[in-house]
Amino acid sequence: MTPMLGIMASAISGNLFAPSGAYDSIATATGTGSSSTITFSSIPSTYTHLQLRYVGRDDRSSVVTDAFVCTFNGDTGSNYMEYLLLQGDGSTASASAGSASNTNILLGSIPAASALASTVAVGVVDILDYANVNKYKTTRNLMGFDYNGSGTVRVISGLWKSTSAISSITLTTGTGSNWTGATQFALYGIKGN
Repeated sequence: MTPMLGIMASAISGNLFAPSGAYDSIATATGTGSSSTITFSSIPSTYTHLQLRYVGRDDRSSVVTDAFVCTFNGDTGSNYMEYLLLQGDGSTASASAGSASNTNILLGSIPAASALASTVAVGVVDILDYANVNKYKTTRNLMGFDYNGSGTVRVISGLWKSTSAISSITLTTGTGSNWTGATQFALYGIKGN
């Protein structure tokens, strides 16, 4: 995994900022160009939180950016609050909310086939109290990308309305697209409070 992911996560992980040794690498995955999904499975329940760091791009034709989403434990029912979103592009700020009964959580947008060839989105997703069977699970994603001098920075939160411990995470690109080889995900377990 590139050093950039570790540096980026250390700089923006908010109240999950932790001392050296507090993060354990669980797994990594790279896009293949032939699949729209990446799944982390058999996630151990021995940590307090999870953190997913990524560099992402997909190959959807005729668009500059594309959305990507996640589901937990293979649940595709209407059990997610899709998103609360704050975003800015250097000149304009906005906020919006998605559906309270959705089939996934929106994690953000990523450059697609019509974007500049070297453009990727970067982000850090905190999955809080993922193994706690007494509460619903929340996500917080800090992400952004530069597009030749323009671009976006976003803070996106979501909710899985389940008390089940999270044992798998599936990350899916937009309809008719695949994760490119420029895509890398790294999943970490966070120790402590």
